[in-house]
Amino acid sequence: MDKSYSEWDFDVVVIGAGGAGLRAAIEASSNGAKVGMISKSMLGKAHTVMAEGGAAAALANKDHRDSWKIHFRDTMKGGKYLSDWRMAKVHAQQAPDRIRELEQWGAVFDRTSEGKTSQRNFGGHTYPRLAHIGDATGLELIRTLQQRGIHTGMEVFMEYTVRHLFKKDGRVVGCFAYNRSDGSLHLFRAKSIVLATGGITRCWEVCSGSWEYTGEGHALAYWTGAEMGDMEFVQFHPTGMIWPPSVKGILVTEGVRGEGGMLTNSEGDRFMFDYVPEMYREEFADTEVESSEWVKEVVAGKLATKRRPPELLTRDVVAKAINSEKAAGRASEHGGAYLDISWRKSEEIKKKLPGMYHQFMELAAVDITKEPMEVGPTAHYVMGGVRVDPITQETSVPGLFAAGEAATGLHGANRLGGNSLSDLITFGKIAGEYAAKSARHVDNFEEIDEQEIDSVITEMLEPLRREDGENPAKVVDDLRVMMQNKVGIIRTRKLLEEALEDLDDLEARGRNTTSPGGRVYNPGWHQALEIAAMIDVSRMCALSALMREESRGGHTRDDFPSPDNAKWGKVNSRIKQVDGKMEIDYTSYPPIPDDLRDLLDSEDLLEEEE
Repeated sequence: MDKSYSEWDFDVVVIGAGGAGLRAAIEASSNGAKVGMISKSMLGKAHTVMAEGGAAAALANKDHRDSWKIHFRDTMKGGKYLSDWRMAKVHAQQAPDRIRELEQWGAVFDRTSEGKTSQRNFGGHTYPRLAHIGDATGLELIRTLQQRGIHTGMEVFMEYTVRHLFKKDGRVVGCFAYNRSDGSLHLFRAKSIVLATGGITRCWEVCSGSWEYTGEGHALAYWTGAEMGDMEFVQFHPTGMIWPPSVKGILVTEGVRGEGGMLTNSEGDRFMFDYVPEMYREEFADTEVESSEWVKEVVAGKLATKRRPPELLTRDVVAKAINSEKAAGRASEHGGAYLDISWRKSEEIKKKLPGMYHQFMELAAVDITKEPMEVGPTAHYVMGGVRVDPITQETSVPGLFAAGEAATGLHGANRLGGNSLSDLITFGKIAGEYAAKSARHVDNFEEIDEQEIDSVITEMLEPLRREDGENPAKVVDDLRVMMQNKVGIIRTRKLLEEALEDLDDLEARGRNTTSPGGRVYNPGWHQALEIAAMIDVSRMCALSALMREESRGGHTRDDFPSPDNAKWGKVNSRIKQVDGKMEIDYTSYPPIPDDLRDLLDSEDLLEEEE
C-alpha cells in the first residue's frame, strides 16, 4: 500500500480552527511566524459556532458595579476554588480588551439603547456580563476571526486529522496528518505547535458536541508526554433537547434562562429554589419565591440587585437539580424538565433568541413563544485537559502549547457559561504569541526519523488491511453507551471500576477493527483511527473520577455526595503516561496572594483555623 507523503515546514503549526486556534494563528502571524493551520473539518465548521449565549467580559455596560475583580471572584467561586487563580486573573483582566478587539475587527454585537455592547445575565455571573449577538455569538466570533485570519498569510489545511506528534531531544518538532477526503499523508515539520482541538464529549451517548469532539487533541498531548489534569470534571449542561430522540443532546443555550426562562417540573413547580447551595443561599434569602414577576423585573434590569433567578445558578447545580427531579418522579413527559420563556412577548423572543425559536420549530415542532421546551442534561464540556503554564500556555513538553477547551486551569471544577468564548480569544492570543516567540529560538527545522514516520503510517493503514475485524462504529457506540451509564452525571465506585474494566475490553476490540474500501472518503477508517484517543480520554475521566472520593463541581459521586474540603479542597489531579501506563497523582497551585484572596469568600477558601 502506498506510503508516500507530502512534506511541509512551518514556524508554528496550529491544530484546530475554532476560536482558540484562529486567534492563536492570527497572533503568531502578527509576531512574524509562518503559520500552518490544520482543521479536522471545514473552515467555519468549528465547534465554537455552537456557543450561542455570549462571551463573558466585565465591560460593565449593563451594571456599572461590574469589574474584572468581580469576574475573577465569580470564576473562582464557580470553579469551586480549584481554578488556577493566575489564569482566572489573566482572563478576567484581558477579556474586555479581546471583546473590544473583535468589535474593531468587525464583530457586530447586540447594542443597548445607548449604543454600547449589550450584555446579558448568565449562570454564576454576579452581573449581566455576556456580550452577545442574539443566540449566535460563537458564529459571529468565528466569522470575524476567519475574516481577519485569512489576510494574515496563514496556510489552511481543511479536513485533515493529526495522528502523531514528533519529539526530538524532548521538544516537539512536528506532526503527522492525513487528508480525510482523499487519504493522502502529510508530514509537518514545526518549530512549535499549538493544540486548539476542543473537547471530548463524543465519548458520551447524550452530548451537545458534534462529530469532531473525540478527544484527539487531549490524546495527542498525553501520548507525547504532556501532563493532563482535572479530567474527572466533565460539565453536563443542564439544558439539551430531549425530544424527539433524533435531536437528543443538542444544546439549548443558557441564554434562554438568561432572558428569563423558568424551569418547572411535571407538577408545575419552579423547583430550582429547592436546590440553592449554601454558598449561594444569601442571594435568595428575601426573594418572593412564588412570584414570577421578580424574574421578569430582574431580566428587564428594573431591580438594582445582584440577585439572579435560581435558574441561573451554576451549571452543575442546575443539571443535578433536573436529574434529582427526574429521580423523584417529577420529570417532564419525556424525562427532563420544562423550560418556559413564553411569558415574554413573541417578538422579543424571536429577536433575542432567533436560533432557539427556529431550532425548536424545525426539529421538535414546538413554538417556544407559546409553549415550554423539554430539556435535560447533556455532556457539554470538559474542564480538564492539558496542563499549561498560566503565563505562556506552554505544556510540560517544550514547544507544545495548548489553548481553549484542550487546556485546563481556568475553569477548575466547573465552568461558568460564557467563560468559554472569552477563554478562547484570551488564551488563544497568548498561546499564539508565545508559540511564535518560542519558534524564534529554534534555528532550523529538525529532520524526523524515517523509522518513526514509517511506524506511524503502518499503524494508520492497518484497519484498511485487516479483513476479519469488527465494525468500528459498533465499538464506538458501545463505548459511548458505557460512558453514559457508568461515568455520567452521577458516579459510584462500583460503576467506575466497571468502566475501567470495560475500557480495557473496548481497547482490545478497537485494535481489531476493520474498514475496507480504501483511503478515499472512508468514514469507517476515520472512526477506526479515533478509537484509541476516545479510549484513553475516557480512561482519564474514569480513573480521575474513581480516585476523587467526594462531589465537587462537575464531578458527583453518589457514594461520596458531599465535598471533602480537608482532603480534596485544594488539590488538582495530574495524569501522565509513564512507561506506557497511565499514572495519576495530585498537585496544588501556588497560594493565592493576599490582594486577590481579599476578593474571595473566606468560608469558601477552605482556610484552616489558626
